[in-house]
Amino acid sequence: MKDKYEKLYDYLQRKTQLEKDVFLNYCHYFKPKTLKRNEILLHQNTVCTFNIFVNKGCLRFYSHSEEGKELTRYFAFENKFGTSLTSLISQAPSNENIQAIEKSEVLIISRNDFYHLVKTIPEINFAYRDILEMAYITTTKRIYNFQGESALDRLRWLMRNQPLILTRLSNKMVASYLGITPYTLSRLKTEL
Repeated sequence: MKDKYEKLYDYLQRKTQLEKDVFLNYCHYFKPKTLKRNEILLHQNTVCTFNIFVNKGCLRFYSHSEEGKELTRYFAFENKFGTSLTSLISQAPSNENIQAIEKSEVLIISRNDFYHLVKTIPEINFAYRDILEMAYITTTKRIYNFQGESALDRLRWLMRNQPLILTRLSNKMVASYLGITPYTLSRLKTEL
């Protein structure tokens, strides 16, 4: 198996006990792509037609408010899937952008190929359900942990639950994820 598919195989195998020969029959649906730092894969208000697995690097999923403020929903680091899920499922225009914030190596699968595999390969179906469930759990935890919490408590939550975000990303992006200003984030870091 080529190195570009090793992480994807490991990810699926950990979740589903997938046999390597089964994986080799369909891994070609996932197309390798190298992304430059800050390259945009999907623009807000366009329809998302792909799913992405991150081999190396980091993708950011964010939107712009009417006031022009950046609102970050999610970061996909190595060994994670990411997509504009609502747009992918409904085929309505996406309410977010997808951007490589580091030079990244990804595997991209088209929506049609992905759903074909979900229907025909039980392990992919299981992995997809797992992705949906984890997305729901992560989003719900984040919403409930952020509502009514002080900015300092949100930062503490991030330190406990997603420390990689703090060590790999700029203060501007972290602040966008926490819903605070970069200045407030810098001030809070000194209080810890």
